[in-house]
Parts: sequence; structure tokens; C-alpha cells
Amino acid sequence: MTGRADDRPGGGRGDFIRDVVAADVAAARAAGRAAEVATRFPPEPNGHLHIGHAKSICLNFGVAREFGGRCRLRLDDTNPEKEDRAYADAIERDVRWLGFAPDGPRAFASDNFAVLYDFARHLVARGLAYVDDQSADEIRANRGTLTEPGIDSPCRGRTPAENGALFKRMRAGEFPAGARVLRARIDMASGNINLRDPVLYRILHAPHARTGDEWPIYPTYDFAHGQCDALEGVTHSLCTLEFEDHRPLYDWLAGHFRDYRRSLPGAADAPPPVPRQYEFARLELTHTVLSKRRLAALVESGAVEGWDDPRMPTLAGLRRRGFPPEAIREFCARVGVGKRVGAVEIEALEHCVREALDRSAPRRMAVLRPLKVVIENYPEGRVERLEAANHPRDPGMGTRDVPFGRELYVERDDFAMDPPRKFRRLAPGREVRLRYAYFVTCREAVVDAAGEVVELRCAYDPQTRGGAAPDGRRVRGALHWVSRAHAVDARARLTGRLFAEPAPGPDSRPDPQSLETVEAKLEPVLAEAAPNAPLQFERLGYFVRDSGAAADGAPVFNRTLTLRDSWAKIRGANAGA
Repeated sequence: MTGRADDRPGGGRGDFIRDVVAADVAAARAAGRAAEVATRFPPEPNGHLHIGHAKSICLNFGVAREFGGRCRLRLDDTNPEKEDRAYADAIERDVRWLGFAPDGPRAFASDNFAVLYDFARHLVARGLAYVDDQSADEIRANRGTLTEPGIDSPCRGRTPAENGALFKRMRAGEFPAGARVLRARIDMASGNINLRDPVLYRILHAPHARTGDEWPIYPTYDFAHGQCDALEGVTHSLCTLEFEDHRPLYDWLAGHFRDYRRSLPGAADAPPPVPRQYEFARLELTHTVLSKRRLAALVESGAVEGWDDPRMPTLAGLRRRGFPPEAIREFCARVGVGKRVGAVEIEALEHCVREALDRSAPRRMAVLRPLKVVIENYPEGRVERLEAANHPRDPGMGTRDVPFGRELYVERDDFAMDPPRKFRRLAPGREVRLRYAYFVTCREAVVDAAGEVVELRCAYDPQTRGGAAPDGRRVRGALHWVSRAHAVDARARLTGRLFAEPAPGPDSRPDPQSLETVEAKLEPVLAEAAPNAPLQFERLGYFVRDSGAAADGAPVFNRTLTLRDSWAKIRGANAGA
């Protein structure tokens, strides 16, 4: 992964998908046909979108933008037992947050249930589909293997009239759930198991979020997907590689659906266009689970707070954690689109986030593990207002006033009674610089009965305001701090990677150290921090204020990332290899 995405609206680079689309557009124009590009993003509303979906979103919407086309958001609501309207709302919210606007109102597979049912009847009437009485286990057992052909169903020889009557009764709700299915009649000896008479409809007596109790039968994804593509005028159906073996079925159904549409009264002479399916490698990340089923299990078990837990790889979780959408788009562009499956280091995503936040996040001071400091020679009751830059490399962000007084908080880790080699922070007799303020020297460490340091007694040099000494002396350490009298009490949630293992397996459990909550002290301006607005806590990392608050009303800040960028080191090591 090198370089940045180009300036094309979709944020993409050249890849085999874009090459295919470009070739299709050129061929259409050369033949004098319309060269419109239409794509779609078709998730199932049975959970929240995750970072893997972001790659598909960026590809589908990006290709449509780059070729002047359109992209629909279509919810595949063919499984009412697992779907919810709240998920559909969350999916659209995530797509728009990522920076893409769907073409028209969001669509649903259920918009086309009547057409799909009529198409199924068309297949039955032409002997291309039949009603099967076998159970799901029997169908599975008789489907065969990669080396053995399948076994014909005893129901495969039913006549179109018999199948039509049974299918009509299925539609009327006369049979119990699972009693019968409608299967395509294709080839039980096909080398592609997906062509061995796949199921098109199943009986399911479950209310649907949009259609209520109207339908006791529901189409399968394979049956609904391609036909919805055709009805919406999709030209390029972009799927991940697990659908590659489904493409022959997609094409078989698409061809017969075109014939069905041509047979309708008033159909145009020209055959409706047939969408084409193309597959690409899905995104996989180290230290991350990208399976909605496994993510749902984490939520249901209480291992995480919910789908938007800041440790979750869902877009809702990443948003709450403070990942900017532009960083996710940039990451997807750098990963690119290919056919090779392989896990991308999570450090690559974190690197893109740090790059974006380094440019945009205002700097603030916060102390996460406070240690009291008393500057003994500083006048009691005196408060100075020190000017601090909001961003060291962007003067346009302006400055802010930070209060400074006799008593401060510094990080407990910034003091050592017996400092190790190269320790550049406070220690007995050592002088350091307080950012934007003065040089201070530790004179004494106060310890409690347990031997724990509870307070530092220090002296400051009033000639060093702003961090420079008139005599030219320099100090090696620079510490952040917060005025004790003006500090804002807050909770800081130190979020990390949900899984410690690079490749979490089915039995992997969340890392218990992936979330730690500490009582923090913040500079006063942070009391007015807006939720979801990125910040850098100097020397500590990037944080964002949570939309909620602690039980006592204290603001909560989620850590987005630490400042350390291990991906930069990985890239450097690879470059020198």
C-alpha cells in the first residue's frame, strides 16, 4: 500500500473492475447503444455494516460516480425472521456517513415480491421449476458432492400443471413452514453444485417488516438478487468472490427473466438489458472479525456494549470511536480491488486514520492518570492565561487560552522516583518543560503510608514563560498538564483492538484489556467539546467525545488511537528488506 488515492470522485484507482466497466462503456458507445453505468449496494438488514462493507460501498458508489452513472441502495429483505427496520435505517445512515448518496429512495427486495412470484410461476409453467416435498436435510443430502452427482428428487417429474397447483397453494398459505420448496429444474449432475436444482422459494409463516402477513412464502437471495438488479436497470452487479460460483445461476435466471419480461403484454421489442455479475476479493483485516453472524453473537452474549461499541469493526462502532469517514475511504482506495484473498494488516487502516486526524484534529491537554503537582514558589491565588496553538502546523486553527496556577495535574507515568536510562520526564532534582508554560524542577515527592507517590513539590523558573530560558539552557523533557483548579472531570475510555490474536478463530474471545475506563482531568475548553469531533490529547492519542455521558453527568471521551504509528515502521522495514 503506497501513495494516496487520486482525485476521482469515488476515490479509487485503476483496477480490473474499473477496466471491465470502461470496456463495457466503450463497446456500448461503439455500437451506438446507451452507455449508462448502474450499480447497487444490496445488504441484508439483519445487522450493522462493518469495515468490510465499506470496501463494497466505496467500489459500487465510486464506480458509479466515476462513470457518471448511478448507484442504488437496496435492502435484501427476503428473510423476515432475522431482519429489522432499525437495521435498514442504520445501513442507510452508515452509507451516507461514509460520504455517498444513493440514487433515489432506498429500495427493498420486497418491492418486487409480486413480480418475483409471477416470474416463478412463469418458470413452473415452462417446466423450469418444480415443487419439492423433501425436507431441507434430504435436499442437502441428495445434492451430491464435488466429485459425485446429485440424486433427482422424487418430485422432479411432476408436470407443470401439478407444480402450478401446488405452488399456488403454497402462496395461499395452505402448508406448514418447511413442508415444501420451489426448486429450479437445471442439472443435478452439474459440476457446479449451485446449479443442482437450487431452491427458489421456501414456506415461512413469519410477519415481514414491510409486507406484514401478506406472504407465507419468500424468495431466496439467489432468486431475488439478480431479478431485482434487472428491474432496477443495474448494469454491473459487483459481488465478493464467494458469489463467483453462483454466477452461472445468476446468468441462468437472468436469461429466463429477460424472456419472461419480453413475454409480458406491452413489452418492448428490444430485449431488456441483462445485468452482468463481477466478483472481487472481500476485505479481511488482522485482529478483526468481519462476520455479521459472529458480530451478532458478541452483541447477544454481552461481550460488547452493542453494535456501536467503539471496539467493534462496524461502521457505527468506528464512527463512535472517532474514525473519520475520509480515512476509511482512503484506506479502501489504498487496499484496492483485486481477486487475491488475504488479510490486510489492521495497522494499515490505523495509519490512514492517523494521517487524517493529524491534519484535522485540534490539540488539547488532558491527564488520564492524574498526579498532583504543587509549585511551591508560584504565588497562591494567581492564575495566568497562556496561549496555546490549536494545531502546531496549521495557524489557521488559531489559539486558545489555557489557565495555569500553583497546583497542577501531570501524568503519573511522567514521574519516576528512580528513573531508568533515557527517562526524560520528572524525577527528584530533574527539570522539565511544561508545554506552553515554564520550566519546573521536582524538589520532593510526597508518599503515602503505602509508599505510593501522591504529590510532587516543585519550583518553577519565572524567566522561562513560553518554554524558553534566557540563559539558553535546555531541558530534555516536555510534559502536558492541566490546572487543578480549572480541571474538568471526565471518563476516558481507552479502547484497543477487540481481539489480541492476529487471526481470531471461532473460539477466540475478546481481549479483556481492549477497554479500560479511567478518571481523567481535562483542560476547561474540553467541557464544550462537540460529540464526534476529533481531538488530539497531546502526547496521549486521538480522542472523540462520546454522544452519551457517564451516570454522574461527566463527559465521556473514547480513544480513537494512540499516537504511535506501527504501520509506518512496517512500511519502512518492508522498504529496506
